[in-house]
Amino acid sequence: MNLIFTLVRHLHTNTVALMTTMWVCYNVRLVDGSSHCSGRVEVLHRGQWGTVCDDDWDMRDAAVVCRELGCGEAVDVLGNSHFGPGSGPIWMDDIDCSGSESTLKNCRSAGWGKHNCNQTKNAGVICSGVRLVGAPRCTGRVEVLHRKTWATVCHSDFDQKDAEVVCRELGCGPPMEVLGTASFGRGEGQVWSEELQCTGNESQFHLCPSSSTLKHNSFHEHGVALVYSVRLMDGGGRCSGTVEVLHRGQWGTVCDDDWDMRDAAVVCRELGCGEPVDVLGNSHFGPGSGTIWMDDVDCTGSESTLKNCTSAGWGKHDCNQTKNAGVICSGSTEFSLFFYANTLGVRLVGGPRCSGRVEVLHRGQWGTVCDDDWDMRDAAVVCRELGCGEAVDVLGKAHFGPGSGPIWMNEVACSGSESTLKNCGSSGRVSDCHHAGVICSGVRLVGGPHCSGRVEVLHGKAWTTVCDADFDQKDAEVVCRELGCGPPVEVLGAAAFGRGEGQVWTEELQCRGNESDIFSCPTISAVKHDCSHDSDVGLVCAGSVRLVDGGSRCAGRVEVLHRGQWGAVCVFGISTIAAVVVCRELGCGEFLSINAGYIPGSGPIWMSHVDCSGTESTVKHCGSLGWGEHSCLHYYDAELICSGHKMPRLTDGPHLCSGRVEVLHGNTLATVCDADFDQQDAEVVCRELGCGHPMKVLGAAAFGRGEGQVWTEELQCRGNESEISLCPTSSVKQNCHTAVRLLNGWDYCSGRVELLYLSDWGSVCGASWDMKAASVLCGQLKCGSAVALLAADWFGEGSGHIWADVFDCHGNETHLSECPISSWSRAACSHKQAAGVICNGDDVLHAKISSSQAFHEGQVRLSGGRECEGQVEVYFSQDWRRVLLDSWSVPEASVVCRQLGCGSVLNFSSSSPSSPDQHSHICVTGFNCSGSEAHLGNCSSANLLNLSCSSMEQLSITCSAHSSIRLVGSGGDCAGRLEVFLSGSWGTVCDDSWDIEDAQVVCRQLQCGVALSAHVPAWFGPGTGPIWLNEVQCEGNETSLWNCRYQSGGKHDCRHKEDVGVVLTKQLSAYFLSPEFKEIRLTEGCSGRLEVYHNAAWGSICDDQWDIRDAEVVCRQLGCGKALSANGSAAFGAGEGAIWLNRVECRGDEIHLWDCSYSLKNHTDCSHKEDAGIICAG
Repeated sequence: MNLIFTLVRHLHTNTVALMTTMWVCYNVRLVDGSSHCSGRVEVLHRGQWGTVCDDDWDMRDAAVVCRELGCGEAVDVLGNSHFGPGSGPIWMDDIDCSGSESTLKNCRSAGWGKHNCNQTKNAGVICSGVRLVGAPRCTGRVEVLHRKTWATVCHSDFDQKDAEVVCRELGCGPPMEVLGTASFGRGEGQVWSEELQCTGNESQFHLCPSSSTLKHNSFHEHGVALVYSVRLMDGGGRCSGTVEVLHRGQWGTVCDDDWDMRDAAVVCRELGCGEPVDVLGNSHFGPGSGTIWMDDVDCTGSESTLKNCTSAGWGKHDCNQTKNAGVICSGSTEFSLFFYANTLGVRLVGGPRCSGRVEVLHRGQWGTVCDDDWDMRDAAVVCRELGCGEAVDVLGKAHFGPGSGPIWMNEVACSGSESTLKNCGSSGRVSDCHHAGVICSGVRLVGGPHCSGRVEVLHGKAWTTVCDADFDQKDAEVVCRELGCGPPVEVLGAAAFGRGEGQVWTEELQCRGNESDIFSCPTISAVKHDCSHDSDVGLVCAGSVRLVDGGSRCAGRVEVLHRGQWGAVCVFGISTIAAVVVCRELGCGEFLSINAGYIPGSGPIWMSHVDCSGTESTVKHCGSLGWGEHSCLHYYDAELICSGHKMPRLTDGPHLCSGRVEVLHGNTLATVCDADFDQQDAEVVCRELGCGHPMKVLGAAAFGRGEGQVWTEELQCRGNESEISLCPTSSVKQNCHTAVRLLNGWDYCSGRVELLYLSDWGSVCGASWDMKAASVLCGQLKCGSAVALLAADWFGEGSGHIWADVFDCHGNETHLSECPISSWSRAACSHKQAAGVICNGDDVLHAKISSSQAFHEGQVRLSGGRECEGQVEVYFSQDWRRVLLDSWSVPEASVVCRQLGCGSVLNFSSSSPSSPDQHSHICVTGFNCSGSEAHLGNCSSANLLNLSCSSMEQLSITCSAHSSIRLVGSGGDCAGRLEVFLSGSWGTVCDDSWDIEDAQVVCRQLQCGVALSAHVPAWFGPGTGPIWLNEVQCEGNETSLWNCRYQSGGKHDCRHKEDVGVVLTKQLSAYFLSPEFKEIRLTEGCSGRLEVYHNAAWGSICDDQWDIRDAEVVCRQLGCGKALSANGSAAFGAGEGAIWLNRVECRGDEIHLWDCSYSLKNHTDCSHKEDAGIICAG
């Protein structure tokens, strides 16, 4: 502990204020240094100070220590017991801090007391109580750490000797200049009230004499400029050269092992030299001399100085002076386009504007890129990096002429989102290959699907819109051609695709229409129109992707337009994501299927092995082997069907142009209801089929009844569409069924469901029928609401047709004809699956059975030979019938156990039917129990029977009156080896997958508090007999172990030495605490004063060392979410009675408070004014 006595002199009044004495407790300290801010690092753990091993000890670790101690910035890290060997335990080794931790104990390490170290390798730190602010490192306003507050220094109190000490302490070079008059901005807070009187040879400024007399009425007006601790040498300027760092007063080089752009970025930023252009190795700027200070440098890129990056350690390397690292920085943030390209390290050569052979700058030399795997994603990165708009085309085979010099990159693999080509993956330098090229576009279409949108032109580095008065059909032809789209379809004015932003282009295009790009078109620079964004021009080009020979625009062979020619796409290597991109690009809905060429194409095969991420606006932007690169025949052309595929046909007529209308939608063929078809729809069907004009539209199955589905959509064609896939549709339609009846039941309101379709009656498939549809039917027949759905064996199988339409009723319709029909997932159905319904408007039914009353009278039982365990049976229609598993959950099962006087539910599961008599198996649904009801009849029970069971698994329940788990071997009920009762005998549980959530469920079921830990191996000895359970997987909130997932039946590879043992908090005192410490609480729910129950009395906790990590554990233990604050000083009022705990010290990841370090006794050394409190998020 450090005793701090604070004396503050106020600047303007010269009064002296005395602050109270306070003790500040730290978990880390620096020992045997020149001050409390330098020395050997020691940490406090379990009440004992111990040292830290110097393995992997670096500046990020040191920064955490210095910040934790309020000692300013880390200046140096030292190893090999620089401050002398320590004694006692070595608490930490292999420390790995991110640098943002609030305490060293929060950093990753090998674990408390785990090390391969000795006291000759203690870690040390030198922190600085001075800093420079407002400029790059080693330059800025001087600030001094004074009583945990940074204070500025008056310029009249600071001279060259003081500057030499500050520069030395910060690890910088000698001072270059001392500047006054707030050269680096005015500071905030206090101005230091003392005058430094350094001799100039001190190692730290606090060793300098000072005068406490306030001599000047000074304000925030002082800064000092110093040299950097990193420099670039022999590169012809301060922003390029060999990297050198200053350490302990000596300059040394950096090894090029793992040296990359992130490391270079830190150097360039530290020197104020802009962005990194290139990283170089092998002593590119000449070999260095002297010490090699750093190797294996690994920066995140966000560090303020290279010295804060991770490395092998000062002076540790396996390098020599022929492998020095070098950097070229941009040195400026203002570039011309040419210099911008050079700075970014990529350029296009040999083509017109924004097109050409790709070349990259590496180690000061331009080289080419190999065209292997070169695709549109790679090209997109180049175009974006150069500010050249969108990628239009990729070219290989040295299309723009062969380059010279090295080939720097091969097999480039960009994701498309990289900011620079050099960030893409590649296989590195090769000796020979074809060179890659790119064509970028300085025009784009925004706000519409691919090949349509608002026209924008790249002017300088900004996108500008185009005035609709300055744009005509010939301009449109050039734009569509440049973008690789089809010919223009429509030019739209008046901001048809929305208003743009920024400038409106001030030039008027005067294209002839045959140019390859708009920058080849003549322009007039005079502004002729007063144009605003309300007049932005839009353009619709024909698409560059299509599906052909599939019957509609949403099905068929995939073809792409490239260099003015349509070509196929090979199915080899194509991904389903690519198919999704095509369907989306064409506005054809979802992807349904992909196949190889049923109808082979002709001409080129443009793409193969297409690989999309799914975000592309066109499949042409996806990765591939390259344009025209493939090993494919047209028999393997890719063919797609999208969900928007709709193709009509006419069947069963006297010739091809007459018959029953049927529509192929996706992969499904369906007839069309006559109520949903009119003359305009007929116009489109005849046109699409090449059959001229419609002569007559006939209804009532004039060409015979179709089979299968009736189409669920209503066509709403205008009559001028070229195909029905272009017609709007309504997904909610009137269905074609005209009447309904119930047959073979007890009366009019019960029986088998039959529907009249046109002139034919037929049964309804039970798989297509639910309670909502049944309720609508009952209402339509004036029979009240539906009580039950039953199988065909209740009311007979029927004969004739069976309708498989799936009625999507909401339940509030008055007639079945008002319900939409969804037929896409229809399955084959037989008369054995015909649906039956019982409506509650049937008086005869009430006389014969009342399923609701049956439950109200307690008509439920468990069969199987045990009173409180077995298969659930209900009394229905004068017979006991077993219940299937569908739709039951824990609350319903709990009510059954309570109703039968069998306690609470332990388990509900499925079992195979014991009888082939399916008539006795029914599905009980509609119950919505909270779990607290005394009787199933008190639950919401809209319907009791449901024909549509998804399985034939019967429901079995085990209630708590049937004892099923125990803990043995400890002499108590709440600790021991876990055993379960199955198949008439007790057996153990294997520890495979066993964790704390499983243990918590056991605690809850046995009412033994909470689990101390997940598993206590071998404490209670191995069991005997069967190992009943394995791979137990609980969520942690179950009421019984039987509600969890597990493997049972003795199938495992376990032995009894793997038996699970559990210790619960009710048994805690026998194993861990003496005397017992049982419970905790917060006085206001999930916030308030923290209290613990000990020695039969509640007491509070002292706030000594109380912090947010302790609060996290409490909030977690109480189920109150995340800790928001840890409060002291009786923030929630002073408690009464004993103060049971003090000096609580949690890591923050413990499950219970008692897993932490603490002092448990009646703490008379603490008062209730220091009671600890917490606010949790819950």
